[in-house]
Amino acid sequence: MFRNLMTPATKLLLSRKVRFYLVFIITMLSIVFFSFWRVSIDVTARYENLLSTVIHDRSGVPISIAENSKGHYVNEVAGLPDTFATLLIRKEDRFFYYHFGINPVSSVRALFTYLTKGDAGGSSTITQQLAKNILGTEIDRTIQNKLLEVFYTLAIESFFTKTEILQMYANSVFLGNQVQGFGTASYAYFETSLPETTINQQLALLATLAYPSTRNPWESDNVLYAEGLHRRLIPERTFTAAAVTNQYAFQKDSFFELTTAGVTCQQSCTTTIDDSLTANIREILDRHIQKGWSRNIRHGAVVVIDAHSTELLAIVGSSNPQSTAEGDQINMALQPRPIGSTVKPLIYAKGFMEGLRPYTLVEDREYKYPIATGFPLYPKNYDGQYRGEVTLHEALSNSLNVPSVKVLEYVGLEQFYSFLGESLRFQPIQPYETYQYGIALGGLEMDLLTLTHYFTLFPARGYLSPLQLLAERSENFSLPPQSNITVPTKIADEAYVSLVHTIISDRFTGVNQFGLEGNLNLTTTGYGVKTGTSRDFHDSWVVGYTADFVVGVWMGNSKNEPLLQVSGSSGAGGVWHDVMEYLLNTPYTSNVQLTSSQIERVSIGVSDEWAIVGDNIFEHQTLLQDTNLILSIHSGDTFELQPNMTIPLRARAESIWSINGTFLDTAKNTTFSPTESGTYEVMADNQNSDQREIIVITVTTQEGQ
Repeated sequence: MFRNLMTPATKLLLSRKVRFYLVFIITMLSIVFFSFWRVSIDVTARYENLLSTVIHDRSGVPISIAENSKGHYVNEVAGLPDTFATLLIRKEDRFFYYHFGINPVSSVRALFTYLTKGDAGGSSTITQQLAKNILGTEIDRTIQNKLLEVFYTLAIESFFTKTEILQMYANSVFLGNQVQGFGTASYAYFETSLPETTINQQLALLATLAYPSTRNPWESDNVLYAEGLHRRLIPERTFTAAAVTNQYAFQKDSFFELTTAGVTCQQSCTTTIDDSLTANIREILDRHIQKGWSRNIRHGAVVVIDAHSTELLAIVGSSNPQSTAEGDQINMALQPRPIGSTVKPLIYAKGFMEGLRPYTLVEDREYKYPIATGFPLYPKNYDGQYRGEVTLHEALSNSLNVPSVKVLEYVGLEQFYSFLGESLRFQPIQPYETYQYGIALGGLEMDLLTLTHYFTLFPARGYLSPLQLLAERSENFSLPPQSNITVPTKIADEAYVSLVHTIISDRFTGVNQFGLEGNLNLTTTGYGVKTGTSRDFHDSWVVGYTADFVVGVWMGNSKNEPLLQVSGSSGAGGVWHDVMEYLLNTPYTSNVQLTSSQIERVSIGVSDEWAIVGDNIFEHQTLLQDTNLILSIHSGDTFELQPNMTIPLRARAESIWSINGTFLDTAKNTTFSPTESGTYEVMADNQNSDQREIIVITVTTQEGQ
């Protein structure tokens, strides 16, 4: 009826008003939506600015927590345990899931309390508290700030889920002692992750909220308020005061090795390091350093690499990173030092690639090699003894130096330089030409991390993969320092590295050098191990592996002073033994044995030896056969004339000896006694084989030199 009474002009006016109000409402809503959207972006930026850069170990344990913009430490948690989230909501905001950021009942009650008593009390919702944390207005409680907090609260509720809001709050709340967030507090006060905390520990954390500086778990009042929360929230349970840690380091000891290796994260990252494993290994290392103190052992290093994934599980470069004593602040796992005989498995692997075999015969005797210094090299074994004809298996098992030089000579220096530089991507600290045959005698410098990485070749059946340090990506921060393996690379066929493995896993053939008992013997089988001792006992090395992990150990001192008769086995061997036994009782051990279908045992004479399937035994056995007739002296040798001096002469077989054409003796071994200085032509003539050999030596007085 009223519609019929309206004039057209009235209807037009009403229509325009409706459209105006509709446009006005839509415009205002759009402005509010846009404003809330812009605020949500600001909230995200401010929240991220409140977080710390955290480096985690492989299990999520924080190794390093950096200070945030407020000078606090934040270990962000991705999700709250259900029990803890329930307790938090029941304590702080019972209607959290039912309001839009502001609880009207609590707000009215707070206003009434403020008007009557002058104190509003605790009326803020979790979202409002988050807004205060985000804005940094927790202390400055002005009307302007409160209105701004309301606006931010509504924006947060509009663009974030309740789960996100609760998580952001849990990570931004201050809990005393530069601790921000419950994920940090659980480690700081109880040294455990938030999901692993007990109910009583969670109550202790919640009791900290109102007065974090005076009621945190390190303060005596915390127990009183935690018990009060217990009676209010879960009275059916039995209350027990939570035991707290006395102190907590926001940078753990394992961070020392990471930071000295140049490992940094712009944002939080997870490493492959096992912090607990590292701490236990550090204790083992420290115990052995103290034990070896009287023998001038001051420092040590240990590296553990997962043989399957090439993940770095532990790196210990100092037994006590907190110490300011000389050398304790140096990461010795990254310092190149002469590696002694630990290089020999690489030399033999290359030799096997070039045709040598474990059953190849080599003569262990005195040899002379001209080198770049101008002075000849006469390789000596560790014990100064020669053993005559031996197999390469015997030579490597007993770590004989002279046969190793012969293998390197057979391979060729340039070939081995190429193997190191092009295949292994090794970067020496000096030009290769300065080492020459000294490589086989242990003169090559290498850091422990690089050396241990190279030994992954053997359990990986000839492949060398990049060292993995970060769980999220393949970047390895130029680790190890002296190698540049960026993609999985085949270094040698499985058969060749398997031959090396059969030798360095043989604990019986090396009994002459290492004995049946000692640090190299473990409670398992099938492992490979190689020792190393640098010249004059400056460095003690051991590197060994199972199918599951590779462990490298170095011991010495940062000043490069000689140790007191500490070999690889007696020094680093003790640490290696204890670390290996420890690892054998961890989940990192699967007890898988290393086997290969490409090699087999063959009968050679009265013994058995390892060979590649299809080998021509005689062909490989004689590749290092020595045809020299004279064995004891070498062409170009110089001797200083002494009264009654004798020069020993040894031949491979009975020969006619002559000096400068004058008959001396018919024998296999004889002596020559020069009476004056001069040049002497020594000839040996074996008439049975028609082999004749002449060498020239010089005898000189001291004045004539």
